[in-house]
Amino acid sequence: MNTSAASPAAAPAKKSLFVLADGRNLIVTFALVSSLFLLWGFCNGMIDVMDKHFQNELHLTLAQSAWVQFAHYLGYFLMALPAGWLATKLGYKGGIIAGLLMVAVGGFWFIPATHIAQFWAFLLGVCVIAAGLTFLETVANPYTTVLGPPEYAASRINLAQSCNGIGWILGPLAGGMFFYGKDASGASTGSQTLWIPYAAVAVVVILLAVVFYFANVPDVKSQDVYHVEATKRTGATESAAGSAGFGAIYTLLLGNISVLAVSIGMILWVILNALGVSSAAVGVASSLPHPGIAHVAESNALAIVIGWAAGVSMLVAAVVLARTVRRMPSHSIWSHPHFSGAPLAQFFYVAAQAGIFSFFINYMTSEVPAVPEAWDSGWRAALLERNAAGVMGLSDKGASFLVSVGFFCFLAGRFSGAAILRKFAAHKVLGLYGVLNVLACLLVFLRLGWLSVACVFLSYFFMSIMFPTIFALGIHGLGSRAKRASAYIVMAIMGGAIVPKIMGAVGDAHGMSRAFIVPLVCFGIVAAYGFGWSRLAGGNGAANVSLTKGH
Repeated sequence: MNTSAASPAAAPAKKSLFVLADGRNLIVTFALVSSLFLLWGFCNGMIDVMDKHFQNELHLTLAQSAWVQFAHYLGYFLMALPAGWLATKLGYKGGIIAGLLMVAVGGFWFIPATHIAQFWAFLLGVCVIAAGLTFLETVANPYTTVLGPPEYAASRINLAQSCNGIGWILGPLAGGMFFYGKDASGASTGSQTLWIPYAAVAVVVILLAVVFYFANVPDVKSQDVYHVEATKRTGATESAAGSAGFGAIYTLLLGNISVLAVSIGMILWVILNALGVSSAAVGVASSLPHPGIAHVAESNALAIVIGWAAGVSMLVAAVVLARTVRRMPSHSIWSHPHFSGAPLAQFFYVAAQAGIFSFFINYMTSEVPAVPEAWDSGWRAALLERNAAGVMGLSDKGASFLVSVGFFCFLAGRFSGAAILRKFAAHKVLGLYGVLNVLACLLVFLRLGWLSVACVFLSYFFMSIMFPTIFALGIHGLGSRAKRASAYIVMAIMGGAIVPKIMGAVGDAHGMSRAFIVPLVCFGIVAAYGFGWSRLAGGNGAANVSLTKGH
């Protein structure tokens, strides 16, 4: 038996994506969990075509419609840590079922929200669904990494995320059908039918919850490459600064605190605006330095005050953090730079993704060159319309159709990426794709006609592997602490709530092409994490997440 196990004929079995060292084949479990990826891809895909619907129906600006994205990602931000805590208490199965039930509540809420017909009611439904999806992402992403050999973790999570890509394709199709429908007279029916796809999602997830309740979902533990559990049990007190380097840990933690401060500041701004305290903040804001702002008014007073509060908090944090890092025990997940860099990279990746996804329709309807008059016939006629200047271009419905083409590129990138990541080091592929997306966004920014349009679709392709690869690289080697680490990486999805508002503001002022400077910067940060990951991970990580023995 031992000879057979070591023979060349037995070697391929060891390389199976879904077979554990003890011989258990978890492909069925993997397939079941992958259905969750399709679910949240579908929900996310509908969000991205919802923006333009509210712009049309409620006469919102680009920046105002970005509140849809804010509500969506706020759910992730608020529920990520509770989801991580619950996952450690209930295990993978319990976390999944809790998430599915919360998604069902949010889906059914769209029925009364449609009758209320107020923007806040729809935003509430979006936020509740996102809170449920947070449970699913916090549990399912790390779970796929342990359903087979650890050296194929990044490949497995990218394969599962390919199902997510299918959901991204189907979501815009359903959204376009129900959000932009018209009656026989040509009047929009989207406001009356918006609830239908969400109610359908609610029914499906209840059925999925029943399936998971009776399914075999083993609680597999991931590898503890860095011995964080052993260090904690023995009470070792080696400092993080000594084991991983003070500079790297300090810089990355300060970066994480910075984006956290921005996120909290944005949430406070929303709450205080809703409470109507903007006028009371004018006096305080006027007494503070405000370079670049000619006149303090209710519209910007809160931003000035919160900005100053965040700045002072950051200065205090910078001083306190130096002492904290020197005393940080090496078993803390934050003492491992390859992890503490992951929430930052994920924050900026999701920020770029959300911005491009949110304003894709706006870009296609405003920046695509005029199309030939001959195209206004047959099936293509339904996708085209004349603008105010009489020029033939894409309609909102036509652009929503192209969203699915974009997500097809995204899906193609996921499938090809899963194969590429079995041959090349995951962090190097991430860095390369980040650089290529920087170039794609630059060409969009330069307004080069159809070349720029093609680069928007290329950006979908090169974005495809980023989220799952950052996830796999970030939780690599953390053992049972991976669940908690996953919660922080999911929490970083809040970047998708903040940056689209910046991108929308740039688009309002300078046009959608120029707004692509925002995701360009974000992809640059992702590329830096990818190329720097091996150094951040140290000797333990450099070989183990290289998905071949040669990298």
